[in-house]
Amino acid sequence: MEKVTLTIDNIQVEVPQGTTVLEAARVAGVDIPSLCYLKDINEIGACRVCLVEVEGSRGLQASCVFPVYEGMKVKTNTKKLRDARKSTVELILSNHNRECLTCSRSKNCELQNLAEELNITEIPFEGEKSHETMDTVSHSIVRDSSKCILCGRCVNVCKNVQEIGILDFTNRGFETQVSPAFNMSMNDTPCIYCGQCIVSCPVAALKEKEDIDRVWDAIEDPNLHVVVQTAPAVRAALGEEFGLEIGTRVTGKMVASLKRLGFDRVYDTNFGADLTIMEEGHELLHRIQNNGVLPMITSCSPGWVRYAEHYYPEFIPNLSSCKSPHQMVGAIVKSYYAEKNNIDPKNIFMVSIMPCTSKKSESARPEMTVNGLRDVDAVLTTRELAKMIKQSRIDFLKLQDADFDQDLLGTYTGAGVIFGATGGVMEAALRTVADVLEGKDLEQFEYNGVRGIEGIKEAEVTLGGNTIRIAVAHGTSQAAKVLEMVKAGEKDYHFIEIMGCSGGCVTGGGQPHVSSKTKMDLDIRVERAKALYEEDTKLEIRKSHKNPLIKALYDTYLGKPNGHKAHELLHTHYAAKEKYPVNKEESEIIKDEAHKIS
Repeated sequence: MEKVTLTIDNIQVEVPQGTTVLEAARVAGVDIPSLCYLKDINEIGACRVCLVEVEGSRGLQASCVFPVYEGMKVKTNTKKLRDARKSTVELILSNHNRECLTCSRSKNCELQNLAEELNITEIPFEGEKSHETMDTVSHSIVRDSSKCILCGRCVNVCKNVQEIGILDFTNRGFETQVSPAFNMSMNDTPCIYCGQCIVSCPVAALKEKEDIDRVWDAIEDPNLHVVVQTAPAVRAALGEEFGLEIGTRVTGKMVASLKRLGFDRVYDTNFGADLTIMEEGHELLHRIQNNGVLPMITSCSPGWVRYAEHYYPEFIPNLSSCKSPHQMVGAIVKSYYAEKNNIDPKNIFMVSIMPCTSKKSESARPEMTVNGLRDVDAVLTTRELAKMIKQSRIDFLKLQDADFDQDLLGTYTGAGVIFGATGGVMEAALRTVADVLEGKDLEQFEYNGVRGIEGIKEAEVTLGGNTIRIAVAHGTSQAAKVLEMVKAGEKDYHFIEIMGCSGGCVTGGGQPHVSSKTKMDLDIRVERAKALYEEDTKLEIRKSHKNPLIKALYDTYLGKPNGHKAHELLHTHYAAKEKYPVNKEESEIIKDEAHKIS
């Protein structure tokens, strides 16, 4: 590729032709501030914070969209630029809800950081503010337009990365907002609640619907037995909330903090992942051996399940009937665990710590109950857990590592751990299915072909004389490509793993916020996944069916995988959903609004 040499702040740098000034500055070690920019996702020059002076050009240029050329001379730090950036941020702040002390993003807000860097101490542009919308209807996501800065990040993540597009710019001029069509609640749209809009937002215009207070109330209630479980991806990211490097594994400190918070039992969702593999693996074998619906598609990602229900309902019969791992743990805690400990299941309060905002809506689904009791009572994100730890004034970094409670549900395998990374569910399933089909304990059980962050991964595995054709997709845009190929008859798979978020659970909508600047330098999908594969290699047992507590659960309570008792507790069903369900009155309002716009 042809190279271009340019000078940025008297530093000479050589970059490929087509590189933007912003990217070239990073190579030169020069930091240009930005607000709307997200590499490969939102490169629109909207915020005007990344302005630079280019010798020979009229006016200031947005460095995120301005391409380099041979001999270019750029200045990034002049009085003219500092004043322009300061005025731009002051204008943004003039129409912004500046209640920073009570904001969920305080001290972790890109706008707040810019205001501090630019030494903004007062706002000279006071006046009328845009109309505000506060949407709190869904179980997963809160939208607060008073915080929105119209950067477009969420719009383009939803539209171009997930290829769903429920958010866009509405109205014009001063009344412009980012919202679903006709300012509908996100609850009334085909949103999958993946939360990628939240992690892309530089402020707090989008955030998870918090359940912290309800969990505190449960812990304080002497009549409730409160059990908590943690998803595998949480350990790979929680440390970031306390200053540790991205991808630092903090399993022991996470457990210690949960015990300090006052939970009665602390378990790992990895036990549920092992249980899922037992059920899902045998379900796959049953379908293959009995001419069942193929390809079978995983159902542990609630964002993906919602996507299927809204956008590809014809594939609902292909979905595994298995509940997701944390729902399985909830069902087992309120049955098997309750019985063994002589506790009335009605007095058990089940909490899940998840990297995912869609898990909140999943736990509230009417299908996720057994005998009138909800499997999981509350879901907290990784960020919410960090807030609880900070509320308790626990010095996370000084905690001594602790172990999960070891009774009944306390052992997990490496197969369960890797569920948090894209390809992990597929690999975990293959480790068990391979042993079943081959009739022996195989020594080679790592399947590197399904690992990594390539959008779609395909492989063929020969097991017990059978060729199993598999595919892995992460992010709904990649899922759509796979499904369209299957529909067209271009691909013929036995088993497909689909995760709603790119990278899998490690980059779920409930994980710690990472600045756009950091995302330019680091692929957080890779770094967080490393932590999970590292824990997998350190565990003595790395296959789900080898978990002794899983064996005991089947021997003493469930019977056989996919049996009657297992289906009663661990399986569910899904159904097609309308994209925009409206009643007659709402329909007329929409028509009136559409007429006004036209």
